[in-house]
Amino acid sequence: MDKSVRDFNIRLRTIKLRELVVGIIISVILIVILMAIFPIIEEDNDLFFIIFLSLILIFFIWALRDTKGLSKNFENLFVTDTRNEILYVFAINIIFAFIFTCMVSGLDLLIGYYDPGWVTGFDIDSVDISAGAFLLSAIGTIFYAPVLEELIFRGVLFNRLKIRIGFVPAMLISSFLFGIGHDFGGITSAFLFGICMCILYAKTDNILIPMSVHFINNVVATILELIQIDYIVGQLPWLIPTTIIVLIATVLLIKYIVQETSALKRNYS
Repeated sequence: MDKSVRDFNIRLRTIKLRELVVGIIISVILIVILMAIFPIIEEDNDLFFIIFLSLILIFFIWALRDTKGLSKNFENLFVTDTRNEILYVFAINIIFAFIFTCMVSGLDLLIGYYDPGWVTGFDIDSVDISAGAFLLSAIGTIFYAPVLEELIFRGVLFNRLKIRIGFVPAMLISSFLFGIGHDFGGITSAFLFGICMCILYAKTDNILIPMSVHFINNVVATILELIQIDYIVGQLPWLIPTTIIVLIATVLLIKYIVQETSALKRNYS
């Protein structure tokens, strides 16, 4: 990273992959030490990940300290055109992701019904968790995931790959790596979501914009899972409208990606 750069957006683009790797390695060493001192960290997976992610976040705070421009990035979130695009990208992604996953899950269960030997890729067991465990999980999903995943996959990985292999390959590779970190059934939607986040970041050079979409997406997804709406849309009477909604969202999502990628390719060329 270039410590002589004081602009927040430019400093972020100067963070190298090897520096991020070193930061993650140091975080692993520190979490191992903390587990030896406080055994409860090892016993609680959610607590473990919250502390581990906090250590990685500290790396970014250190890497981006003494920079200026973050407040201006925040103000740009509320510009009308930006706000509308944030909501639009969120809407087409959440509709595609949630209902698409429900349909894939339903197909998976249907195959399993007719084929006893079928191995499902979904964990369909319902597990009761305590309020504390749910809170830790929600904090990880709603706060840490949008912040750290955008900083890592868009702020560092996408930026560094873009320099070496070009805009489109960097977008595809960083989004693929982002996608495979998600559950079976959500990999496709996460991959497309990652592409949209790369587009938003490339268009604006403002990491807070993809973070905002990611934050809203995870809040709504958490609420939908909490009220178990997937059981409703998975019922047979909803099959036709669900299919229509998915097709519309898919068309809009692909159209957005193709149009914006074409425009950005011209800019980068």
